Amino acid sequence: MLVPFFSRGCSAKHYVQLVLSSTRLCIDCCNIRGLATSSGQFFLRRTSQQFLNQTRGTKTNRRKQQSQEDDWKKRNKTILTYIAAAGVGMIGMSYAAVPLYRLYCQATGLGGTAVAGHDTEQVETMKPVRDRVIKVTFNADTHASMQWNFRPQQSEIFVVPGETALAFYRARNPTDKPVIGISTYNVVPFEAGQYFNKIQCFCFEEQRLNPHEEVDMPVFFYIDPEFDEDPRMARVDTIILSYTFFEAKEGQRLPIPGYS
Repeated sequence: MLVPFFSRGCSAKHYVQLVLSSTRLCIDCCNIRGLATSSGQFFLRRTSQQFLNQTRGTKTNRRKQQSQEDDWKKRNKTILTYIAAAGVGMIGMSYAAVPLYRLYCQATGLGGTAVAGHDTEQVETMKPVRDRVIKVTFNADTHASMQWNFRPQQSEIFVVPGETALAFYRARNPTDKPVIGISTYNVVPFEAGQYFNKIQCFCFEEQRLNPHEEVDMPVFFYIDPEFDEDPRMARVDTIILSYTFFEAKEGQRLPIPGYS
Protein backbone atom coordinates (compact mmCIF):
# COMPACT_ATOMS: atom_id res chain seq x y z
CA MET A 1 0.00 0.00 0.00
CA LEU A 2 2.78 2.40 0.75
CA VAL A 3 4.68 1.69 -2.44
CA PRO A 4 1.93 2.74 -4.80
CA PHE A 5 1.30 5.76 -2.72
CA PHE A 6 4.91 6.79 -2.80
CA SER A 7 4.98 5.96 -6.43
CA ARG A 8 2.02 8.11 -7.03
CA GLY A 9 3.54 10.91 -4.95
CA CYS A 10 6.72 10.76 -6.93
CA SER A 11 4.83 10.77 -10.16
CA ALA A 12 2.74 13.75 -9.14
CA LYS A 13 5.85 15.58 -8.09
CA HIS A 14 7.50 14.71 -11.38
CA TYR A 15 4.46 15.94 -13.26
CA VAL A 16 4.54 19.21 -11.40
CA GLN A 17 8.19 19.69 -12.27
CA LEU A 18 7.50 18.92 -15.90
CA VAL A 19 4.70 21.44 -15.99
CA LEU A 20 6.86 24.09 -14.40
CA SER A 21 9.70 23.33 -16.84
CA SER A 22 7.29 23.54 -19.79
CA THR A 23 5.91 26.79 -18.49
CA ARG A 24 9.38 28.27 -18.14
CA LEU A 25 10.26 27.02 -21.60
CA CYS A 26 7.17 28.67 -23.06
CA ILE A 27 7.97 31.87 -21.23
CA ASP A 28 11.53 31.75 -22.50
CA CYS A 29 10.30 31.04 -26.02
CA CYS A 30 7.91 33.94 -25.84
CA ASN A 31 10.67 36.20 -24.60
CA ILE A 32 12.97 35.01 -27.36
CA ARG A 33 10.21 35.49 -29.92
CA GLY A 34 9.49 38.98 -28.61
CA LEU A 35 13.15 39.85 -28.75
CA ALA A 36 13.39 38.46 -32.25
CA THR A 37 10.33 40.41 -33.27
CA SER A 38 11.75 43.62 -31.84
CA SER A 39 15.09 42.96 -33.55
CA GLY A 40 13.33 42.25 -36.83
CA GLN A 41 11.28 45.38 -36.59
CA PHE A 42 14.41 47.41 -35.80
CA PHE A 43 16.24 45.80 -38.72
CA LEU A 44 13.33 46.52 -41.07
CA ARG A 45 13.09 50.11 -39.94
CA ARG A 46 16.83 50.63 -40.30
CA THR A 47 16.90 48.96 -43.74
CA SER A 48 13.94 51.01 -44.94
CA GLN A 49 15.58 54.23 -43.76
CA GLN A 50 18.83 53.33 -45.53
CA PHE A 51 16.91 52.53 -48.71
CA LEU A 52 15.09 55.85 -48.52
CA ASN A 53 18.34 57.68 -47.94
CA GLN A 54 19.93 55.91 -50.90
CA THR A 55 16.92 56.75 -53.07
CA ARG A 56 17.04 60.39 -52.05
CA GLY A 57 20.81 60.47 -52.67
CA THR A 58 20.33 58.97 -56.12
CA LYS A 59 17.71 61.59 -57.00
CA THR A 60 19.99 64.36 -55.71
CA ASN A 61 22.92 63.04 -57.78
CA ARG A 62 20.71 62.85 -60.85
CA ARG A 63 19.63 66.44 -60.33
CA LYS A 64 23.25 67.54 -59.94
CA GLN A 65 24.27 65.65 -63.07
CA GLN A 66 21.38 67.17 -65.01
CA SER A 67 22.31 70.63 -63.79
CA GLN A 68 25.95 70.10 -64.80
CA GLU A 69 24.89 68.84 -68.22
CA ASP A 70 22.70 71.90 -68.70
CA ASP A 71 25.61 74.18 -67.73
CA TRP A 72 27.92 72.37 -70.13
CA LYS A 73 25.40 72.70 -72.94
CA LYS A 74 25.06 76.43 -72.30
CA ARG A 75 28.83 76.87 -72.23
CA ASN A 76 29.26 74.88 -75.43
CA LYS A 77 26.61 76.98 -77.16
CA THR A 78 28.35 80.16 -76.01
CA ILE A 79 31.75 78.93 -77.20
CA LEU A 80 30.32 77.88 -80.57
CA THR A 81 28.69 81.29 -80.92
CA TYR A 82 32.01 83.04 -80.27
CA ILE A 83 33.82 80.76 -82.72
CA ALA A 84 31.22 81.36 -85.42
CA ALA A 85 31.37 85.12 -84.88
CA ALA A 86 35.17 85.05 -85.04
CA GLY A 87 35.04 83.02 -88.26
CA VAL A 88 32.62 85.46 -89.89
CA GLY A 89 34.78 88.38 -88.76
CA MET A 90 37.93 86.78 -90.17
CA ILE A 91 36.24 86.16 -93.51
CA GLY A 92 35.10 89.78 -93.64
CA MET A 93 38.54 91.04 -92.75
CA SER A 94 40.13 88.85 -95.42
CA TYR A 95 37.99 90.54 -98.08
CA ALA A 96 38.76 94.00 -96.73
CA ALA A 97 42.45 93.31 -96.02
CA VAL A 98 43.82 94.02 -99.51
CA PRO A 99 42.28 97.47 -100.09
CA LEU A 100 42.82 98.51 -96.47
CA TYR A 101 46.41 97.33 -96.52
CA ARG A 102 46.99 99.13 -99.82
CA LEU A 103 45.69 102.36 -98.34
CA TYR A 104 47.81 101.81 -95.26
CA CYS A 105 50.91 101.22 -97.38
CA GLN A 106 50.29 104.36 -99.37
CA ALA A 107 49.81 106.37 -96.19
CA THR A 108 52.86 105.04 -94.32
CA GLY A 109 55.23 103.87 -97.03
CA LEU A 110 55.23 100.31 -95.65
CA GLY A 111 56.57 97.67 -98.02
CA GLY A 112 58.35 100.20 -100.21
CA THR A 113 55.14 101.95 -101.25
CA ALA A 114 55.60 105.63 -101.95
CA VAL A 115 53.53 107.86 -99.71
CA ALA A 116 50.38 109.32 -101.25
CA GLY A 117 48.05 112.07 -100.11
CA HIS A 118 50.77 114.56 -99.07
CA ASP A 119 50.12 118.18 -98.19
CA THR A 120 50.88 120.65 -100.99
CA GLU A 121 51.81 123.30 -98.44
CA GLN A 122 54.67 121.09 -97.30
CA VAL A 123 56.14 121.25 -100.80
CA GLU A 124 56.09 125.03 -100.65
CA THR A 125 57.60 125.31 -97.18
CA MET A 126 60.12 122.44 -97.01
CA LYS A 127 63.81 123.27 -97.12
CA PRO A 128 66.20 121.19 -99.28
CA VAL A 129 69.07 119.39 -97.56
CA ARG A 130 71.83 120.39 -99.95
CA ASP A 131 74.59 118.33 -98.42
CA ARG A 132 72.71 115.04 -98.87
CA VAL A 133 72.58 113.89 -102.50
CA ILE A 134 70.56 110.81 -103.35
CA LYS A 135 70.58 108.86 -106.60
CA VAL A 136 67.15 107.70 -107.78
CA THR A 137 67.17 104.95 -110.39
CA PHE A 138 64.12 103.83 -112.39
CA ASN A 139 62.95 100.39 -113.34
CA ALA A 140 60.10 99.24 -115.61
CA ASP A 141 58.50 95.78 -115.86
CA THR A 142 55.42 94.25 -117.47
CA HIS A 143 53.38 91.23 -116.52
CA ALA A 144 53.71 88.11 -118.70
CA SER A 145 50.26 88.69 -120.20
CA MET A 146 50.91 92.39 -120.90
CA GLN A 147 52.03 93.11 -124.48
CA TRP A 148 53.05 96.72 -124.01
CA ASN A 149 56.56 98.05 -124.44
CA PHE A 150 57.27 99.87 -121.21
CA ARG A 151 60.51 101.57 -120.16
CA PRO A 152 61.83 104.63 -118.25
CA GLN A 153 62.94 107.68 -120.23
CA GLN A 154 65.95 108.14 -117.94
CA SER A 155 67.91 105.55 -116.03
CA GLU A 156 68.71 107.75 -113.01
CA ILE A 157 68.58 111.26 -111.59
CA PHE A 158 70.16 112.93 -108.55
CA VAL A 159 68.02 114.73 -106.00
CA VAL A 160 68.34 116.07 -102.47
CA PRO A 161 65.74 115.68 -99.69
CA GLY A 162 63.23 118.53 -99.77
CA GLU A 163 63.57 119.09 -103.52
CA THR A 164 61.02 118.11 -106.20
CA ALA A 165 61.98 116.09 -109.26
CA LEU A 166 60.30 115.03 -112.51
CA ALA A 167 60.82 111.74 -114.36
CA PHE A 168 59.10 110.09 -117.34
CA TYR A 169 58.15 106.58 -118.39
CA ARG A 170 57.15 105.64 -121.94
CA ALA A 171 54.60 103.00 -122.90
CA ARG A 172 53.70 101.73 -126.35
CA ASN A 173 50.99 99.34 -127.54
CA PRO A 174 52.46 97.33 -130.46
CA THR A 175 49.32 95.24 -130.99
CA ASP A 176 46.42 95.78 -133.41
CA LYS A 177 43.84 96.10 -130.66
CA PRO A 178 43.35 98.59 -127.83
CA VAL A 179 44.81 97.50 -124.49
CA ILE A 180 44.04 98.91 -121.06
CA GLY A 181 46.84 98.73 -118.54
CA ILE A 182 47.22 99.51 -114.85
CA SER A 183 50.45 99.73 -112.88
CA THR A 184 51.77 99.18 -109.38
CA TYR A 185 55.03 100.41 -107.91
CA ASN A 186 57.41 100.08 -105.01
CA VAL A 187 60.53 101.66 -103.61
CA VAL A 188 63.76 99.93 -102.60
CA PRO A 189 64.96 99.94 -99.88
CA PHE A 190 61.53 99.45 -98.34
CA GLU A 191 62.32 101.71 -95.36
CA ALA A 192 62.75 104.66 -97.72
CA GLY A 193 59.20 104.31 -99.04
CA GLN A 194 57.76 106.43 -96.23
CA TYR A 195 59.91 109.37 -97.33
CA PHE A 196 59.25 109.02 -101.07
CA ASN A 197 56.26 111.24 -101.86
CA LYS A 198 54.51 111.44 -105.24
CA ILE A 199 52.87 114.65 -106.38
CA GLN A 200 51.76 113.24 -109.73
CA CYS A 201 51.79 109.62 -110.88
CA PHE A 202 50.11 107.27 -113.33
CA CYS A 203 49.99 104.33 -110.90
CA PHE A 204 46.74 102.57 -110.00
CA GLU A 205 44.93 104.38 -112.80
CA GLU A 206 43.77 102.66 -115.99
CA GLN A 207 45.74 103.70 -119.06
CA ARG A 208 44.17 102.95 -122.45
CA LEU A 209 46.44 102.73 -125.47
CA ASN A 210 45.00 102.30 -128.95
CA PRO A 211 46.75 100.09 -131.50
CA HIS A 212 50.38 101.24 -131.98
CA GLU A 213 49.86 104.24 -129.71
CA GLU A 214 52.75 105.55 -127.61
CA VAL A 215 52.57 107.90 -124.61
CA ASP A 216 54.89 109.49 -122.05
CA MET A 217 53.77 109.24 -118.43
CA PRO A 218 55.25 111.63 -115.86
CA VAL A 219 56.19 110.98 -112.24
CA PHE A 220 56.51 114.12 -110.12
CA PHE A 221 57.94 113.40 -106.67
CA TYR A 222 60.14 114.55 -103.80
CA ILE A 223 61.97 113.01 -100.86
CA ASP A 224 60.89 114.24 -97.44
CA PRO A 225 63.61 116.26 -95.62
CA GLU A 226 63.13 114.01 -92.58
CA PHE A 227 64.91 111.36 -94.62
CA ASP A 228 68.18 112.96 -93.55
CA GLU A 229 67.25 112.76 -89.85
CA ASP A 230 66.42 109.05 -89.79
CA PRO A 231 69.38 106.96 -88.50
CA ARG A 232 68.20 104.01 -90.60
CA MET A 233 68.76 106.11 -93.75
CA ALA A 234 72.28 107.17 -92.77
CA ARG A 235 73.93 104.83 -95.29
CA VAL A 236 71.24 104.94 -97.96
CA ASP A 237 72.40 106.92 -100.97
CA THR A 238 70.46 105.11 -103.72
CA ILE A 239 66.72 104.62 -104.11
CA ILE A 240 65.10 102.45 -106.80
CA LEU A 241 61.64 103.37 -108.08
CA SER A 242 60.08 100.41 -109.89
CA TYR A 243 56.81 100.22 -111.86
CA THR A 244 55.06 97.13 -113.21
CA PHE A 245 52.22 97.25 -115.74
CA PHE A 246 49.40 94.69 -115.84
CA GLU A 247 46.67 94.31 -118.40
CA ALA A 248 43.40 95.43 -116.84
CA LYS A 249 40.90 92.57 -117.07
CA GLU A 250 37.54 92.13 -115.43
CA GLY A 251 37.84 90.27 -112.14
CA GLN A 252 41.63 90.59 -112.02
CA ARG A 253 43.16 91.92 -108.80
CA LEU A 254 46.44 93.70 -108.56
CA PRO A 255 49.04 92.43 -106.09
CA ILE A 256 49.92 94.48 -103.03
CA PRO A 257 52.72 96.97 -103.81
CA GLY A 258 56.07 95.90 -102.46
CA TYR A 259 54.96 92.26 -102.03
CA SER A 260 53.98 91.30 -105.58
